[in-house]
Amino acid sequence: MPCFSTRFLAAGQSLAQIRLQLSRWVKDGRIIKIHKGLYTLAEPYRKIKPEPFCIANNLKFPSYISLQSALSWFGLIPEFVPVVTSVTTSRPKTFETPLGRFDFRHIHKDFFWGYEQLELSDKQWAFVAKPEKALLDLVYLTSGGDRKEFLEELRLQNFENINKNVLEQCVNSAKSPKLTRALKHIVHLMELGEGTEL
Repeated sequence: MPCFSTRFLAAGQSLAQIRLQLSRWVKDGRIIKIHKGLYTLAEPYRKIKPEPFCIANNLKFPSYISLQSALSWFGLIPEFVPVVTSVTTSRPKTFETPLGRFDFRHIHKDFFWGYEQLELSDKQWAFVAKPEKALLDLVYLTSGGDRKEFLEELRLQNFENINKNVLEQCVNSAKSPKLTRALKHIVHLMELGEGTEL
């Protein structure tokens, strides 16, 4: 397992004893404490490297990878994204961990859809927004995200990874004037091919 929780290890045993043993292993350098109640094996003892997306899903539930991280994953933006970005129906929060920074943005439960479980590597799985939903999540959660200038600054590329029909269906389902306005600009960029990597 890429990461594991205190409660998972307990499984009917004394939670206090498990926590004490985990504390000892952290001091011995055998495991790494990612966050309260969440751990991973230290590098010399692990068989697989934990995927950041998998860790993010375990840090906050329910949540799914979206925004810049998902856009970068699908090759829709050229930039490397050092922070793992997710959306959640619970409170927004940023986790600073030994394995990186994880940022969670709050989204209304009515807009919590449009994601799927993807296999990343080493049989690790994570819930990740579909390309169209990741873009719309970013627009929805960004002030001025429906502006033409903002969308142009994203330098969107590889438009073949965006399904125009799915994008329109997502906007229609959301019933958001902001996303309706953004859709016109996004479709225009797709038609012009602006930002496409040459």
